Amino acid sequence: MKIVVRVLGPIEVTDAEGRPLPVGSRRRRELLGRLVAAGGRAVPLAVLADDLWADPPSTAAGTIRTFVAEVRRALEPERPPRGRSSVIETVGSGYALRVPRTDIDAHRFEDTLRTVADVPDGKVVDVLGEALSWWRGEPYGDLDSSPWLTSERARLAELHSQAVELRARAVLDLGRGAPLVPELEAFTAAHPWREPAWGLLSHALYQAGRQVDALAVLRDARARLLEQFGLTSADGLDHLERDILRQAPHLTPAPRDEDRWRLLTRTEATGTYTRLRTMSTVAGAAAITGGTNLVLAQEQRAAAVAEAERTGDAALTARVIAAYDVPTVWTRADDPVRAEALVTTTRRTLRRLGPQAPAALRARLLATIGLEHRGSRDRWAAEAATEAERLARELHDPGLLVLALNARFVQSFQRPGRTAERDAIGGELIDLATRHDLPLFEILGRLIRMQVCAARGDAETAHHHVVTVERLADRHETPLVHVLTAGFRTMLLAARSSDPAEVAHAYRGLAADLAGAGMPGVEAGLFPLALLSVRIRHRRPAPTDPGLDWGPYRPWVQPLLDLARGDRTAAHRAAAALPAPPADHLYDSLWAVNAHTATLLGDDSLAARSRVALSPLRGEIAGGVTAMVTFGPVDDILRLG
Repeated sequence: MKIVVRVLGPIEVTDAEGRPLPVGSRRRRELLGRLVAAGGRAVPLAVLADDLWADPPSTAAGTIRTFVAEVRRALEPERPPRGRSSVIETVGSGYALRVPRTDIDAHRFEDTLRTVADVPDGKVVDVLGEALSWWRGEPYGDLDSSPWLTSERARLAELHSQAVELRARAVLDLGRGAPLVPELEAFTAAHPWREPAWGLLSHALYQAGRQVDALAVLRDARARLLEQFGLTSADGLDHLERDILRQAPHLTPAPRDEDRWRLLTRTEATGTYTRLRTMSTVAGAAAITGGTNLVLAQEQRAAAVAEAERTGDAALTARVIAAYDVPTVWTRADDPVRAEALVTTTRRTLRRLGPQAPAALRARLLATIGLEHRGSRDRWAAEAATEAERLARELHDPGLLVLALNARFVQSFQRPGRTAERDAIGGELIDLATRHDLPLFEILGRLIRMQVCAARGDAETAHHHVVTVERLADRHETPLVHVLTAGFRTMLLAARSSDPAEVAHAYRGLAADLAGAGMPGVEAGLFPLALLSVRIRHRRPAPTDPGLDWGPYRPWVQPLLDLARGDRTAAHRAAAALPAPPADHLYDSLWAVNAHTATLLGDDSLAARSRVALSPLRGEIAGGVTAMVTFGPVDDILRLG
């Protein structure tokens, strides 16, 4: 016979149809509760006696056997006399409850909580929401307090608190925190010493648009912790306060559901041309907000272009491609496969259009090739950017020219030592954008100038561009900018701080921002590479934490990882197989890593190649062009080599 036992509230037992089964007196319910708390393990008779009585009487053993017999009859009314019990089994001198964990609410709750770690946020909210609904009050609420019960109630209360916090975190990660505020206010009042709870309440208030209240909660929590425990700082609260003050993008993620996808794809147009071109235009508008919107926008653009090409109309395909004119300041594509598919389609469309295509349309397609086929040394991509710029200047079209200049910027990384060229491009973008009201390209120009100044070690001028571009980003609602400027500030700290732990801590905060920004081309591998830059500059071995994902940079780091593990032979083997660093923002960083490897291994050939690669960058900061990581002055690296 199936029975269901509930202890998350007063003890209740029902049969499979939900009919209550009367267990009996408080003592009998306490016996059942004690067996539930054992989690299926046998409880010796002597332990039961000590737990049921503060001072067990001499008749305790006999009384417990009587209780067990009576509870068995209550739970198994159809069991024949002297038949073996399938619910309470005799094990040696003790007893064990043999009810499946799924049929005991406390056990099911504990197991559910244990299994949600790898569940998507949306599912976590639903699963834990249901699990929390199983609670009907204080566990074993109809029993008097006793030592075993006090301990078990405390254990279950901690699991309940963990579930509340996990569910709240999942709701916040979905960007839906505003309705949580009343619930979390009550929770923090009931659990004033749980630091995570204060952080969750503050985050929910922030998502509800109550930034001042969010900061006040953090300061109140800090004051309470100081008064009660003498804690002057709590890392989690400090980080959250910093993020709220700078309105970090990851604090307000866009909703991740099908409704947003429908919003991005919906248009009122019925014609194929207008519908597809609008899809691409809307994707461009959504992309600048970053996060999940950026990912969806890229998917939508790809879908619109693919559908346009399937019509067989080259002019339609060209205009759908050209409708997306989002600036880019990074040379590693977020989705290389999708980018190359777009480049292939664009080149094919140009050939089909032929030389009679309108010059402006042709220039936009050429600029698209230059923008999307970045991080390579393919001459044809650089030539496409150059031709786009020539056509734009001939047409005196500022909107087209800023797009072409963006393409030339990303193609400038094909050869090292072109910092001055990028500086000029940034300056012209700022000038064109301010004269012709093209704010997104003024932002691009400022970010390029920030990178140039960081590469030159000119922190003061870089900071001027940072302040200006952050003001523009707030005005034009482009939150990704704040992630990039936070990267510059972290790099500046890395260059100036003598405390590697402080810098590593700051890079972890930056990694959290990047994780929600929707820019895998920037994010992938950057955090461990930044940690490596800190360790190299402080003469420490490479970090070997297996949890670090080196992403695309592992080949260049592998020799140092082998050395950190004491395997010099493997390090030499990995160094001999090193590929050439790609032509992108991390070119000089990876050559700085190679130079360090050459020094540690005494590899003259690798040292010579590193000198040749880095020589065009004399006077600059290795890694500085990223405005995120620094391996120190190139001149210092060349002297060591």
